[in-house]
Amino acid sequence: MPVIVAFGDSNTWGYDPATGARFPRAQRWPSVLERELGTDFEVIAEGLNGRTTVHDDPIEPYRCGADALPSCVMSHMPLDLLIVALGCNDLKKRFSVSAFDIAEGAARLIAIARAYGVGPGGGAPKILLVAPPPLARLTAFAEMFEGGTEKSRLLGQRYGDVAKREGVAFLDAGAVIRCSDLDGIHYEADEHERLGRATAEAARGALAASAGQSNRSPSRADTRRHSPLSIQP
Repeated sequence: MPVIVAFGDSNTWGYDPATGARFPRAQRWPSVLERELGTDFEVIAEGLNGRTTVHDDPIEPYRCGADALPSCVMSHMPLDLLIVALGCNDLKKRFSVSAFDIAEGAARLIAIARAYGVGPGGGAPKILLVAPPPLARLTAFAEMFEGGTEKSRLLGQRYGDVAKREGVAFLDAGAVIRCSDLDGIHYEADEHERLGRATAEAARGALAASAGQSNRSPSRADTRRHSPLSIQP
């Protein structure tokens, strides 16, 4: 049974922008993904509110994706596909990073995932990189995400560039869904449904892709510096 890990933030966790509570499991996009793929697949949702790609948050601790990813993938190994769905929280004003740097943070996660031999046969798993959709109308989070809207509109392109360079599958969520105007950063239930379906299609493509250098174990130098390869699947 192929194992898929969805490594993300509050939108992977299932944050409801209307209530601040959690959507029922069946409504969250990883659950929709599993439903669409069928009973022959296992989808494990690893979402944490506030999680970033590579940044330590001075206000909300334990949110650095780069720190959490190794233990996450090792605990679920062997895994066939890792879905990286992070970057929205990197837009917070407190981090003061560009869209380019946010995408490079996602690239570092790709390198980390390849470094631990957590895929089938001790190799690297297939990887699907998901770019966050642009921010919508910010309300309660407006000050926290000040300056983030313009940068968010560049993430689809920047993530696409990283995916091409690193030879991983890519989904631009902004081409499929939009964030809710209730808070500007989270997805409403119908968007979870759309994203889950789109991710299922992208996951099938990623898993069907011929094995190649994109799934090889990295060299010692790659592992040491967490610098991913430049290849196209």
